[in-house]
Amino acid sequence: MSTGASETLLESEQAPGAEVPGEIAARSPRELFWRRLKRDKVALVALGIVLAMVAMAIFAPLIVKLFGLPDPNIQNDDLLGDFGEPTGPTSAHWFGVDERGRDVASRVIYGARGSLEVAFIATFLSVTIGTVVGMIAGYYRGWADTALSRVMDLFLAFPVLVLAVGLGVACADGCLGGVIQPGLNVVIFVITLTTWPYIARIMRGQVLSLREREFVEASRSLGAPDRRIIFREILPNLVAPIVVYSTVLIPQNILYEAALSFLGVGVDPSKPSWGAMISDATSIFEDAWWFMTFPGLALLITVLAFNIVGDGLQDALNPRTSR
Repeated sequence: MSTGASETLLESEQAPGAEVPGEIAARSPRELFWRRLKRDKVALVALGIVLAMVAMAIFAPLIVKLFGLPDPNIQNDDLLGDFGEPTGPTSAHWFGVDERGRDVASRVIYGARGSLEVAFIATFLSVTIGTVVGMIAGYYRGWADTALSRVMDLFLAFPVLVLAVGLGVACADGCLGGVIQPGLNVVIFVITLTTWPYIARIMRGQVLSLREREFVEASRSLGAPDRRIIFREILPNLVAPIVVYSTVLIPQNILYEAALSFLGVGVDPSKPSWGAMISDATSIFEDAWWFMTFPGLALLITVLAFNIVGDGLQDALNPRTSR
């Protein structure tokens, strides 16, 4: 009975005043989505950049080896200047070396792995928790809605970055009795804990609207249990907003991880991270501009591409909100 699967949408490209053909082919929502998305050339270019960044993160060791770049953690003092200063880009070291003689290009490539891994896992967990909590609060309302909404308000009342830094410091050596181990897991835990209420609030509003729709009332009148209504009728209609808000949350979490690493509570310092590289470069920017510029550009391009893809998906899924 889900409206997203049962509705047949028609679309005609006839110019005003043109003769309408006798038979207009019906298109499924999926076909209409791909057709609208293909028209957005900017979003397609951004999608290509996103896929390239994801591929770079997955195949970082292979890419570094293929182009003959050194390991990102190898320190070579012979690459430094006469006075121990970093050296700029060369044919052997495209992005130069840092103050420890490490190749910046290989660290930028490996940095994509850490940043995207944190962003994707934290986004998945945030969206999963937020969707479940939002559906429970929006569907059952009453005391469940009140209790869960107060929990959301409690998290939303705190400045996010301040709360994240505090949690990061508190969990630096692990937390929850060792369940959350130090390093990458702490960053994912902190980001998830501080972002799920935003998704829960959005999903709650969507469910409050959907639960009053005719197809839900029809299922309820036929005696369908709440579990079936929630997962078979309401959840399929949440797919579009889940996809859109996930693509919006991913770049936010990339910046989130970079900010935490910049403040010293991010991933393990031994692992390359764009935020940590930018933080390390602040003290020597005037003498080694390349050390901050290249990881900063990688961060900027990735976040911008994800945001453009998110806008394109929103326009394709809901053309009424088109820019």
